Amino acid sequence: RVSRSSWLQNSIMGSIVDLLVMSVVIVWVYMTLWYLYALKFKRNDIADVAWGLGFAVLAIACLARADNLQPKAIITATLVVIWGSRLAIHIALRHEKSPEDKRYQKMREGWRHPRLQAYLNVFMLQGVFMLLVSAPIFVIMNDTTATLAWYNWVGICIWAVGFFFESVSDYQLSRFIANKSNKGKVMTIGLWKYSRHPNYFGEISQWWGIFVIALLSPYWPLAAIGPATITILILGVSGIPMLEKRYKGNKEYEKYQKATSAFFPLPPKP
Repeated sequence: RVSRSSWLQNSIMGSIVDLLVMSVVIVWVYMTLWYLYALKFKRNDIADVAWGLGFAVLAIACLARADNLQPKAIITATLVVIWGSRLAIHIALRHEKSPEDKRYQKMREGWRHPRLQAYLNVFMLQGVFMLLVSAPIFVIMNDTTATLAWYNWVGICIWAVGFFFESVSDYQLSRFIANKSNKGKVMTIGLWKYSRHPNYFGEISQWWGIFVIALLSPYWPLAAIGPATITILILGVSGIPMLEKRYKGNKEYEKYQKATSAFFPLPPKP
């Protein structure tokens, strides 16, 4: 005979799996449409716009699919939509004023089958990472708790700090680049005085904040997959390492590196 608690746990895991299956289909269709859009305009960096907006689409779809609309689920979906929409708009505006990102141009140079490899290596791979990072969303959407605990509020505060760092640093950098007198110079003011990548610090902080919101939900350890994935990607793969490589040999940037923290905002060294 199956106990009530065991049945409930199996039911919740089944709901998470259902959400995941639905999300896989949504992400596949979503990223395929963006791939077709990229083919038309011949720039694969449009995937960066699709990235943030994709999380907003997933959060709304999961919220619509949830059986019980609890405060934790509504708040999480709202935070993800705010983050994803702002990021997508920011990148889209940046694309209007610039050619395709050099990282994507260089990537294409070594491809034998550009269209197929763009679909698989850029859009589908990004879709996989989108699903992994969304792990805390799937967990939270299946939490039937009707009230918010103190640690949920801590998670919301961590997200708010991260959103401040990412949005403000993006704005500061955009203003800096827009000033033609700064061409060729290194951004070392504002939040960039305390971290070489305050926007990345903000993005990672937001996802760890959402993980904290997911604490003690059923199967909450699975939620750690999301922030762990984005942390590894930004700190070790496609984020900071690729951007820092661009400035290798730049004397001004090397001086900036010695004085400024790479990630965590800290007072600059004298």
